[in-house]
Amino acid sequence: MNYDLIYLAIICSSILLYLIALFSMIYQKRTPTSMMAWLLAIVLLPHIAVPLYFIIGVRKRARLKHKSMFEMQDIEISSSLSNNAVSGILQANGIPAPTKGNRYEFYTSGQRAFTSMLNHIRAAQHSILISTYVFGRDRTTRILLRELTNKARQGIEVKLLLDSVGSYRSYFFQKQFDELRAAGGIVVFFMPLLAFPLRSYINLRNHRKIYLFDRKIVLSGGMNLSAEYMSPDGMGPDEHFLEGRPSCSKQWQDLLFLIEGPAVFHYYQIFLADWNYATGEKSKPSPEEVPSTCGDTYMQVVPSGPDIRSDALYESLLSAIYSARERIWIVTPYFVPDDSLLRALIIAQHKGIDVKLITPRNSNHALADLGRSSYMRELEDVGVHVALYEESMLHAKAILLDSSGVMLGSVNMDNRSLFLNYEVATFAYSPGIIDEVESWMLGLLQHSSRNMQKVKVFRRFFENLMRIFAPQL
Repeated sequence: MNYDLIYLAIICSSILLYLIALFSMIYQKRTPTSMMAWLLAIVLLPHIAVPLYFIIGVRKRARLKHKSMFEMQDIEISSSLSNNAVSGILQANGIPAPTKGNRYEFYTSGQRAFTSMLNHIRAAQHSILISTYVFGRDRTTRILLRELTNKARQGIEVKLLLDSVGSYRSYFFQKQFDELRAAGGIVVFFMPLLAFPLRSYINLRNHRKIYLFDRKIVLSGGMNLSAEYMSPDGMGPDEHFLEGRPSCSKQWQDLLFLIEGPAVFHYYQIFLADWNYATGEKSKPSPEEVPSTCGDTYMQVVPSGPDIRSDALYESLLSAIYSARERIWIVTPYFVPDDSLLRALIIAQHKGIDVKLITPRNSNHALADLGRSSYMRELEDVGVHVALYEESMLHAKAILLDSSGVMLGSVNMDNRSLFLNYEVATFAYSPGIIDEVESWMLGLLQHSSRNMQKVKVFRRFFENLMRIFAPQL
């Protein structure tokens, strides 16, 4: 056996893979920061980084059997908002105009959110469609599954779409769904890990939370379905994170909102596109299914992710920050912005805009905390109010833009949410919900402290080093 030839073949194959990876980065028009992160990883750990790039380094990619792009349908009950930077950018990117005539409810209590969820499951007469990132194996989901099973036995359409990574415990141990499936309910996992391990793109996860009832009412926001987020008594599960992380025995601070009205149709479109991909079905929403008006709130539903052709959500946030005249208040559990967003916030602060960042002192991911620190220190150095929430884990996501709009949904202020995950956000443009979100944020500030902890040179070095890998966090 000629080992020299084998060795030469391995070397040539490795070089070819490196070149293909580099060509792919350039072809996808990746940002210089993202390219540098991957190139550094390939140089330091070539035999690990190159295979990882082809598995998790892909963003928007047209490929057979991969989730295709979809276009949201505009509906008649819509209204263009003049002089609104966010709405205009979104519409220019193909996002339907805001719908008028919506009713909303706003939940910041996990107990109230759970009660609302339970009541709407029990009241459903035709269908219950649920899409979530995390579906736990705890008392919260046991109660929900019991109620869903009862509805399925009554002949109600019950469909669960769960992300196989976020709900990995439920994915690997599916016995808890036996009764629901036997009753006629359908449980499907998005991009199942074991079915197509090389096609699942572990980096592209369905982070959307869509809870639809009779296609007339939707619950959405940051709350997944597990005891950390919602439960009958407002207490989390009896378990703890690693030492130094928040305890789960106290329920996380998060938010959920209800929409009733025409905007629900856009949530239904998004759910259906995800469901069709996961199941192979080809259902299409009918314009006749648009709910009638029942309120006075203007709302614009914005999906983002690999199945949306443009980065409409990212562009609208960037435009809103540059257009702000009064304030930009951000609530997010994970803060790892790209250079453009970070610079926009710094410029806004220099312009005299009231910029606030509200985030947990310690999140549930130590690596994310390490990755965010240098960005938060940079904002703090220029005078941005960086508020560190001291109570339970803060998992909510919201951005208050002047007094003209607010963004709510599943989107974190990091590269993963903005550029990789399948997400959904709702922009609301009416005074009532803006005032309610402002009051909630002021309440968070009362339980927050300022000034990040001083760290030694060694820690500061690693915080800055993490910027290289930020695009992958």
